[in-house]
Amino acid sequence: MLKKTLFVAAMLASSLAGAQDSLWTLQRSISYAVDNNLDIKQSVLNERLAWLQQQQSLLSMLPNVQASTNVGRSYGRSIDPTTNQFNTDGYTFAGASGNADVLLFGWFQKQNTLKQDKLLRQAASADLSQLKDDVSLNVATAFLRILMAQEQIHVAESQLQYSLKQQEQAEYFVKAGRSPELDLAQMQAQVATDSSGYFTALATYQQSVLDMKALMNFEISAPFVPVAPEVNSIPIGELAGLTPELVFASAQKHFGSIRSNQLKIEASRRALAVAKGGLYPQLSFSGQFGTNFASTYRETKTSVDGYTTGTDFVYIDGVRTPVQTPNILFSSRDVPFWDQYSNNFRQTYLLNLSVPLFNGWSARTSVNRSKVDVQSKQIGLDQAKLKLKQDVYKAYYDAMAAIQKHYATARAEEASTRAYDYAQKRYELGLMNAVELLTTQNTAFKAKADALSAKYDLLFKLKVIDYYLGKEIKL
Repeated sequence: MLKKTLFVAAMLASSLAGAQDSLWTLQRSISYAVDNNLDIKQSVLNERLAWLQQQQSLLSMLPNVQASTNVGRSYGRSIDPTTNQFNTDGYTFAGASGNADVLLFGWFQKQNTLKQDKLLRQAASADLSQLKDDVSLNVATAFLRILMAQEQIHVAESQLQYSLKQQEQAEYFVKAGRSPELDLAQMQAQVATDSSGYFTALATYQQSVLDMKALMNFEISAPFVPVAPEVNSIPIGELAGLTPELVFASAQKHFGSIRSNQLKIEASRRALAVAKGGLYPQLSFSGQFGTNFASTYRETKTSVDGYTTGTDFVYIDGVRTPVQTPNILFSSRDVPFWDQYSNNFRQTYLLNLSVPLFNGWSARTSVNRSKVDVQSKQIGLDQAKLKLKQDVYKAYYDAMAAIQKHYATARAEEASTRAYDYAQKRYELGLMNAVELLTTQNTAFKAKADALSAKYDLLFKLKVIDYYLGKEIKL
């Protein structure tokens, strides 16, 4: 039983150390997560869309120019586009047209729309910055959980080794007649319990690594070996000069969520200005052109080819003069395509004044909705500040409580370890039975596990304070 348990434990322990070629520090993990986290990638796309919308608002201030052309064949009775007369013969036609429009004055609607989109783009950037900070904190939390899981494996392994040694000692005492068979059975039960705790610690470690990989969007099958920094002392003294209000004041200055809500308020005010502009007239300028071609269009020309003297005559100044009739020659031709396009070219220029007289109160409703949206965004900012303040106060008091818990568990670990050492010596001298020894042993190892948990809990709480202070998250 002893050899089998040690063999399985050694195999599982070796699997934890088999990926030494892929070492990850906290800073490397955070950098990778910021570049590959799926939520951050989505936020980057949102920022890009906001930037594209801003560019579109800028380009919308340029004139709107359109051109079109067509070609076709007509059959039956229709109006010839070149002569504007009815035609019953089939013919081929073609046309081209275009127009350009520019808003001369629209109560600054386009300028306010551009400013609104610019503010929304800045809000998207602030949201992205906040998300990167959140992911960095989450990665630090996951990293600390992995380190704590590693430490718990070592604690569970140590406890299992102690139990195995005590089992060997109990076997020796039973054979020597110093202890009853009951002591050996209790020691064997303790080994089984400690083995289960060791495998549970291994599973917890593996689950912590999987959670980290999911957060980083890291390949699940790739090796991930965290590099534990040297944590000889925890900088507890830094909290001495801080109060919750100081931490909150610092967080307000750099938190992206606060900045984003402030920008969204300004953007909603610009949207209100755009809606108000819809209540007033707009002046615009338009230019249009067009031309057409028809295969039925023919050009007729006349020319004079001499004169013919007839029998009629007239008197001019008393002189009888015969009447001469000109000989007129007629010729016709199909007008070429480009000649028709040139001859039929037309241009139109317009000044348009649009006055909103009645539109079912839609413009007024749009203004009122924009006013409500401004108030809603202001409430959103107040809620964000309130939540931030609550989170800061909670983080501060949690950190202070974690300090006291850290000191208390450290003292409990030291005392329980001494008690266990005394108990083991008494057991070896036959002054204590196995049940009392195991009770003391379990108390000692629980105190050690509690101290370890309190240590990493304190580290996490201090990292949260650094997060609110805007400091770089590092160990």
